[in-house]
Amino acid sequence: MQRQIVLASNNQGKLKEFYQILQPLGIVLRAQSEFNVPEAEEPYGSFVENALAKARHASKLTGLPALADDSGICVNALNGQPGVLSARFAGEPKSDLRNNQKLVEELRNFDDKSAYYYCVLVLVRSENDPQPVIADGVWKGQIIATPRGENGFGYDSYFCLPALNKTVAELSSEEKNQMSHRGQALRALVEKLK
Repeated sequence: MQRQIVLASNNQGKLKEFYQILQPLGIVLRAQSEFNVPEAEEPYGSFVENALAKARHASKLTGLPALADDSGICVNALNGQPGVLSARFAGEPKSDLRNNQKLVEELRNFDDKSAYYYCVLVLVRSENDPQPVIADGVWKGQIIATPRGENGFGYDSYFCLPALNKTVAELSSEEKNQMSHRGQALRALVEKLK
């Protein structure tokens, strides 16, 4: 029997990644945009609180279980910034181009270019689920000044994996799903759901 879960995001890149991992499990993932659910507020300073708020919002408006993630890039030299503000690092409206330009500029005078992607996933079975299922993942790399690659979204073309000498944007979607913070978190979530 297939189970429907609403993804509390309008990000098509995330929807595609989640679908590829969850579809073989018989989970039908539906975007919140299919239900005209507006984006939830993300007023919190932590990834987990923002993800929980988004999941509860989508579940309330659809009546379905909801899965939300909050993820971002954390740069060590910038004390973990942009962190929860990754999508809006350069302000509104959201812009990957401006976010990346700002990140490269802020890191220009630092030798330490180490960073990591962080993802937390929250699944609620209903709006007031007292026991949300929570999983997370971390993916370490370094920020480079010149973008490489055509795949991915967000900071992917600037996030280099030293062991592979490739940016995330140079990986296939299959490679990315195997290694990424989101892939790690999804696999941990699936284990918890079993």
